[in-house]
Amino acid sequence: MIREHVILLDAQDRPSGTLEKYAAHTATTPLHLAFSSWLFNAQGQLLVTRRALGKKAWPGVWTNSACGHPQEGETFEQAIARRCRFELGVEIADPTPVYPAFRYCETDPSGIVENEFCPVYAARAVSDIKLNPDEVMDYQWVALDEMFSALAATPWAFSPWMVQQSSYADARAALKRFIRQT
Repeated sequence: MIREHVILLDAQDRPSGTLEKYAAHTATTPLHLAFSSWLFNAQGQLLVTRRALGKKAWPGVWTNSACGHPQEGETFEQAIARRCRFELGVEIADPTPVYPAFRYCETDPSGIVENEFCPVYAARAVSDIKLNPDEVMDYQWVALDEMFSALAATPWAFSPWMVQQSSYADARAALKRFIRQT
């Protein structure tokens, strides 16, 4: 297996080097580039996933469809397609930015920090799901408005990045526009 890296960013969000992905995620994780994706089926339902218990950060937590880190020379769209294949065994279409300036820094209960400039994309799932159990332990298809209600009512039950992404009105509106087009 090829080892992934993260693209480190300076204070102006410009690339400033790379670091092996696993080594980068510690109690002092440096700012790095990432992406977050929200996948929808033909009925406009959102794919919500539960992170595998073996994940270094936020194991067992429910979150949006797939997240990851673009590699050097890879577009966000290429990185999202690669990661969706790896985690979910799914092919995607129409990756569309819905919150291109999302940035967050959060610490999980074990002390691992996520510190990411993390554009958010919507995409369509166009094949069956075949979970990689090392990455994802469960999934559900959910109506988007029901998901927004659940995130607002029980934010502690979901990843902090998903909660933050859903709290931005423009991102919610962009996600709703995306599913109307599918």
